[in-house]
Amino acid sequence: MIGRLSGTLLEKNPPQILIDCNGVGYEVSVPMSTFYNLPASGEKTVLLTHLTVREDAHLLYGFGSAEERNVFRQLIKISGVGARTALSILSGMSVSDLAQAVTLQEAGRLTRVPGIGKKTAERLLLELKGKLGADLGTGAGGVHDEASADVLNALLALGYSDKEAVLALKQVPAGTGVSDGIKLALKALSKG
Repeated sequence: MIGRLSGTLLEKNPPQILIDCNGVGYEVSVPMSTFYNLPASGEKTVLLTHLTVREDAHLLYGFGSAEERNVFRQLIKISGVGARTALSILSGMSVSDLAQAVTLQEAGRLTRVPGIGKKTAERLLLELKGKLGADLGTGAGGVHDEASADVLNALLALGYSDKEAVLALKQVPAGTGVSDGIKLALKALSKG
């Protein structure tokens, strides 16, 4: 499998690019997040890649980070989500935004991505839960690390709404353990 390309960027026609690697030109499809970070044509670039082999084609997808490629691979494992949809998701939201949406089970954030309907968004949340959310859950919602994600999931399991759980989590100091975090969050919720 082709896992990495290093060469000269020849053409940029979103979402496809052409990279010359020692005289061989590779057509690579990239998400817009990677596309915007590419150098100018004629410059050297390095991309991590994923090769898909089908009966009628060999398709190469490129990513600026290992995190993006891993999320792409998780997405294409989901029934009904192909490579084109996975690229669309990664073009429409960052990896951390996707992880936060999964952690908080927010289908509405996914439906804003073109081509993602309510049913697909719900399937994505269900399939990615535990694989993506707690691992990468960082961002403005207050989920800073794995312990915070576990506290948040515990509050959601106890029946608190996403909004209540995130507000309570903001009352828990960063670096607090899971059991202490749950106690502090429940104490904050009982005051409110």
